[in-house]
Amino acid sequence: MSDIEIGRAKRARRAYSFDDIAIVPSRRTRDPEEVSTHWQIDAYRFDLPVLAAPMDSVMSPETAIAFGRFGGLGVLNLEGLWTRYDDPTPLLEEVSGLEGADATRRMQEIYAEPVKAELITERLHQIRAAGVTVAGSLSPQRTKEFAKAVVDAGVDMFVIRGTTVSAEHVSSQAEPLNLKEFIYELDVPVIVGGCATHQAALHLMRTGAAGVLVGFGGGAAHTTRTVLGVAVPMASAVADVAAARRDYLDESGGRYVHVIADGSIGKSGDVAKAIACGADAVMVGSPFARATDAPGHGFHWGTEAHHAELPRGQRVKFETVGTLEEILFGPSRVADGTMNLIGALRRSMATTGYTDVKEFQRVEVVVE
Repeated sequence: MSDIEIGRAKRARRAYSFDDIAIVPSRRTRDPEEVSTHWQIDAYRFDLPVLAAPMDSVMSPETAIAFGRFGGLGVLNLEGLWTRYDDPTPLLEEVSGLEGADATRRMQEIYAEPVKAELITERLHQIRAAGVTVAGSLSPQRTKEFAKAVVDAGVDMFVIRGTTVSAEHVSSQAEPLNLKEFIYELDVPVIVGGCATHQAALHLMRTGAAGVLVGFGGGAAHTTRTVLGVAVPMASAVADVAAARRDYLDESGGRYVHVIADGSIGKSGDVAKAIACGADAVMVGSPFARATDAPGHGFHWGTEAHHAELPRGQRVKFETVGTLEEILFGPSRVADGTMNLIGALRRSMATTGYTDVKEFQRVEVVVE
């Protein structure tokens, strides 16, 4: 792909978002009932190629359990309100009632409460007792501090999630997390990210991660582009990281690292496009914030929204459209792609003639 000249001193590569591309039907079609949406990472098999994002507005222990029973993987934010307070329910209600100008300041105050290792243990035990796969997320900055508590609590899947995560963080202030050493010493599979380029993804794959997150997460609640000037056109990012997966498969002699699109997944069509670009699964936040049973009461925010020094997110108001189950499986009462995400994915796969997620990665796409 040729570079575009921004000016005489700077050239840039053209990249595409999900809105820029479309999936092309093939010569064959199928019945949606004959399509499989199963996905497997490490020893864990799921009915749905969907992870619920570790955001307090969408994942509580109860919704993580419900999501697991529906066939997906709910990831609990282990630096969120559920690990800072014995009962965060009144605070979640308060956040949903804040006026716009006061929301960021008050959230900074609420999230200033320290994370407690004993609450990490309690919440993960609660999810495990329900019999679903247990997944929790920490930022790279907190991973070393709380990793032992997380593993001792019996987590099945460890997620290290940040705005951007590199395999080589350079710091003169503190000893950075050595991802390769850390992952090697753990007895559980690790998903790590975000990343957005072929090279960064390849380095993360070499750490031993079972999966990499593509993108910066946050989505509708993110202001990283405005604050830092950093953004990821997700269609190109997913395709680049999928190429890194292929290259690492050859380099490692057959080790497959799963690619998970994390960001700009707002509608059912985005789920299908992410997989069409090469993702094995998607991490979703904002669509689940529209659930009537979501902890955010129709509001949505990520960890960047309450950063103590440089907030890079905001609390976003959504109209609730149905229960979590209806958002996943329908029936849909709207025509905008916010409900029945899995039904839409099945129909997209069936319309193009593919029977499983792995095959669907080969579907033709065009730039609109």
